[in-house]
Order: sequence, then C-alpha cells, then structure tokens
Amino acid sequence: MKPVPITPARLRAAEIAFWLALGATYFLLPDKLTLMSQIMIFGLFAVSLDMALGYAGIITVGHAAFFGTGAYVAGLLGKHGWTEPFSGLLLALIVCAALGYVLSYLIVRGADLTRLMITLGVCVLLAELSNRLASITGGSDGLQGVAIAPVLGLFDFDLFGRTAFAYTYGVVLVLFLAVRLALRSPFGLTLRGIHDSRKRMLAIGSPVDARLRLAYALSAGVAGVAGALLAQTTQFVGIESIGFNRSAEVMIILVLGGTGRLYGGLIGAIVYMLVHDWFADLNPEFWMFWLGTFLIGAVMLGRGGVMGALSRLVKVGKPS
Repeated sequence: MKPVPITPARLRAAEIAFWLALGATYFLLPDKLTLMSQIMIFGLFAVSLDMALGYAGIITVGHAAFFGTGAYVAGLLGKHGWTEPFSGLLLALIVCAALGYVLSYLIVRGADLTRLMITLGVCVLLAELSNRLASITGGSDGLQGVAIAPVLGLFDFDLFGRTAFAYTYGVVLVLFLAVRLALRSPFGLTLRGIHDSRKRMLAIGSPVDARLRLAYALSAGVAGVAGALLAQTTQFVGIESIGFNRSAEVMIILVLGGTGRLYGGLIGAIVYMLVHDWFADLNPEFWMFWLGTFLIGAVMLGRGGVMGALSRLVKVGKPS
C-alpha cells in the first residue's frame, strides 16, 4: 500500500475531527462518561510524560510522583473548604511545577541510569510519605470527604458523570493546545535538538541544562493537573495515585501510543483503557493475562506505537 499524501490543511481537519469525535462521546456513550473522563485524564498524564521522555529525552519512571502530588493538593483543598475547581487545578500545577523544578537539578545532570534511580526513588519516597501521613492523606484507605463546588458556580458534579466529562474535556483540550504551542515554539525545537544531540546543542551555545530543567518542570505541572482532575472528578484520592504502578501504567500508555508524537499519549490512553475495560468485562478472572498478551503483541507489531504505525501509512506533506 502506498503512503497517502496529506496536506497541512487535511491534518488540521483530522485534528478537529478527533476532538469533535471525542466530544461527541458525551451523546454517543452516555453510559461510559466516567470511563471517557478517565481516558482523557490519563491521556493528559501521558502527554506530560511525553514532554519529558519523548521530546526532552529525560528518562523517568517515577512521573506518578507529580500526578499523585497534584491529586493530593486538589483533594486536600476540597476536603478543607477550598472547593473552587479551577483554582485547585492552578495550585496543583504551581506546586507540581515547583517540585519538578527543584528535582530537575538532581535529574538533569545525571546519566540515564542515574535518572531512572532518582525518579524511581522519589516516587517510592512520596508514596511511603503519603502512607505514613495517614492522618492527613488517609493512607491506604485513601483521602475521602473531598467536596468540589459546581463548575462556574452553575454545574454540579452529578452521579452520571456529565459535568465531570465536560469539565475534563475542556481542561484537557486547553492544556493540550498549550503543550502543543510550547512544543512547536523555539523552546520545543530546542528540546528536539537536545534529544537528537546534546553535544551539538552545547556546541552552538544552547543552555541545555536550563532548557531541560524548564521542560521537566512544565511536564511535572501538567502531570499535577491531570492528578488534580482525577481527584476533583472522583472526589477521592487513592494512595495508588502516587505509586510506582501508576508510573508503569502511564509508561505503557505512552509506549502504546508512540513517544515523541503529539497525540501519542491521547491515542495510547484511548486504546489501553478501552481494551482494559473490554478484557475486564470479558474475563474478570484472567483479564490481566489477556491484557498483557495484547500489549506484547501491540508493541512487537507496531513499531513506534499506534502513531508510528499510522505514520507509516500516511505521508505528511504537499501532494506532488
């Protein structure tokens, strides 16, 4: 099969169609709104990881440290009287971006194995800290009693997930567009250059470490917003939000969708969580076996994930 040439205009049309289709699930899948909200949240989480891993080349296996921190920030605010949702997201972004920037001084200078150990260690330490501070975080029982005010003072979070879906959709769309703008800016091009050849970027005078620290902080902030969204829409924060298993899960989502590709995290989240849900319903006892088999097959057959497979079928550029 010959690659299909696609113009930039067609790419924009496909992008608009993707978001319209995602929004249309509000009407097409009214019984699956909670699942669709979580797909978008984990898609945003995977996009944040892609900023660090796929674009900046920072090896990390502990990104749940920021996801969980953002969840606890929003959850604790909601539990103790600060129930306005958007300000909760903003505070989660600020706290997680600041935490990421501080940790970046340890992570950026190290080699890949050092980064793996540091990010894993931070994730494990924060998970243990949240467990030890059970009087504040709820420990293994989770943080309960989280209250969130109506969105814009008008729309209550209902049991059917309608408000949660619309709220999540709007926040994820705005943040995704902001991330895309950053990655297509000179800053994003610098990150690509560093990813391809750090030595070359140093040779032309680029402030490599400063750019990587900023990229890691922005990635941490977006991950924190994803965690805060989960806390606000479920009104609960489980300790697993900050554990290594959550980091491994989002890594699987990103690899499945394709690293270093703008939509890889979102596509990976859609595929992973729909297949996850389908296997859990199909075979509740052995669904993990079938999920693992699917993931192995998908990675072996689809080099570069779903987006990599699509890029081999589609040729981007002007038609001859």
